[in-house]
Amino acid sequence: MSLSLFDLTGKRALVTGATHGLGMSMAAGLAHAGAQLIINDISQEKLDQAIEEYKRMGIEASGYLFDVTDEPAVIANVAKIEKEVGPIDILINNAGIIKRIPVIDMDVADWEQVLKIDLTGPFIMAKHIGRQMIERRAGKIINMCSMMSEVGRNTVSAYAAAKGGLKMLTKNLATEWAPFNIQVNGIGPGYFATSQTAPIRVDGHPFNDFIISRTPAARWGETDDLQGAAIFLSSKASDFVNGHILYVDGGILASLGKAANE
Repeated sequence: MSLSLFDLTGKRALVTGATHGLGMSMAAGLAHAGAQLIINDISQEKLDQAIEEYKRMGIEASGYLFDVTDEPAVIANVAKIEKEVGPIDILINNAGIIKRIPVIDMDVADWEQVLKIDLTGPFIMAKHIGRQMIERRAGKIINMCSMMSEVGRNTVSAYAAAKGGLKMLTKNLATEWAPFNIQVNGIGPGYFATSQTAPIRVDGHPFNDFIISRTPAARWGETDDLQGAAIFLSSKASDFVNGHILYVDGGILASLGKAANE
């Protein structure tokens, strides 16, 4: 009985930007839990490569080419997915970018691009998929937040602003849509071992040493560490969890860190 709470068989899950990294890992986790997988990207080449990678994992994924910030394209593709694959039961708003630029050097165009992709994109996706979920009176939406939803860090002002806003959008959507049996929650990853972080994940690198010493778990997260959180928030097991941000960070946000003499 308890294991059946996490079974996603018969559910259709759309994970935006799930062509690599953490998005791909979460998407694969949902598929292995039984969900029918749908992914999107703005690059046909990345979509094709990702679908082949999923096949190597034994997963059949449907790919759709559109920009999550383009509302007409979202409307058209949501309708297309519902017609070709079926109703979307689970949405993970994973697509996002970061620009590491000090505030005084950041152009307004860079600021607005980050907010558009990381905050307005999830709003547009949730709005149009949520409309269908409201009609069916069922659905799961997961927004990919960040530790920067809670704390700041040098050079990531736009990203932190967007992720802080995404946390509050998550809570507000949960408040509005809970009466329709829709659960809206977030996942906030810590620092993970991905291809992007590979160059700095070496012994002796200052940032590598900082992350290991700053994280109570004393390691980087592995991409599979996000799968349990994604499956839980997508499944019946979380039917009374709403407006919650689940931080998967090895304990960083729970700790002030080690003193210099420890």
